Amino acid sequence: MVQVMVKLRASAKRPQFQPVDLQKVPHVDALLEELNVGPFDPSTVSAALGRNNNWSGTTRGGERVFVKQLLDGESDERIRRTESAWRACDGRLSTPRLIGSDPEHALLVFAHVPDARSGVELLGDEEFDEDLCARAGRALAVLHGLDVEELDTSPHPLPPLPLLEALSLDYYRRASAAELSMWRLLQADLPLIEALGALRAADTEEVPSRCAIHGDLRLDQFLLSGDELHLTDFEEFRAGDPARDIGAFAGEWLFHAVVGIPAKLAESSSFGHVATHEEIIATGAAEIEQRAPYVRAFFSAYLEDAPGRVHDDKGLAARAAAYAGWHMLDRMLAAAGNAAHLSAVNKAAAGIGRTVLLSPADFTSSLGLEA
Repeated sequence: MVQVMVKLRASAKRPQFQPVDLQKVPHVDALLEELNVGPFDPSTVSAALGRNNNWSGTTRGGERVFVKQLLDGESDERIRRTESAWRACDGRLSTPRLIGSDPEHALLVFAHVPDARSGVELLGDEEFDEDLCARAGRALAVLHGLDVEELDTSPHPLPPLPLLEALSLDYYRRASAAELSMWRLLQADLPLIEALGALRAADTEEVPSRCAIHGDLRLDQFLLSGDELHLTDFEEFRAGDPARDIGAFAGEWLFHAVVGIPAKLAESSSFGHVATHEEIIATGAAEIEQRAPYVRAFFSAYLEDAPGRVHDDKGLAARAAAYAGWHMLDRMLAAAGNAAHLSAVNKAAAGIGRTVLLSPADFTSSLGLEA
């Protein structure tokens, strides 16, 4: 069930993807019919790029819907957390309407968000500006202030401390050469392992600002439809440290700063020039500094609307910086999963993430995480 890119629309930058054949997944239309909205009109169905199977289109009943099939295991828990988040939001936070689910077949059905553009697309078009970052910060503050009954209190799975000791045989067999190289570096780095262990320990203890968190915040979890900003994908919704979400947002801007290094070097260098280590570092520092105002706008707006207990948490910014560092490592591991070797950018990003993780309080200002 792999989604394949088939063409580019002439009228947009976004690629179109061929969805998984619905005849191979009959449970989708069966669920839509059970929910009194379906089945899909096959001529309208498309897919978005993602780690899960998905279908977007119009049903024969005339309703536009988005269906996601979870592929990464523990689907029952992920669906339960999504349903819990939808009930908790209850109109307080803009998020796509949850129409129904089928835990047996790992399916979630949402109302389609018309003409939506993800945060990553907006970033690529240079439209994720400081005002939009501030709106994202205020949205996160609302989420962190939700009063949720029966909130999932299970520990967040990341960072994956057991993998820092050893990889399972199944994981080892499936991992790419670049992934294995990354894990060799991480498993041999005792200071880093200690820092990640401390981060996990803080998340499982009663931090002063512990609250309902998103748990998997990335720029592509924000959708802009018209003038309305939606927050999506609540499969990791649970009780946790708000610094995780704040740091993930900061880490996204840090990540995009680093992956932009090659293009910036190419713009400023003559043909055939091989960038030195010093040039890479200087370019990276400039890219990070350029993006800090966006994180600052986000964090400032977040603090204005955040619950009172957040303001009493003196270690919030430092822990958020640490999570930004972890986010860099997490993104590099994901990128390594599709690579045969670690690139210079992979190594630079991992090195920056490590540096921030080991001394997070030293980087709150440069990341834009200033109270």
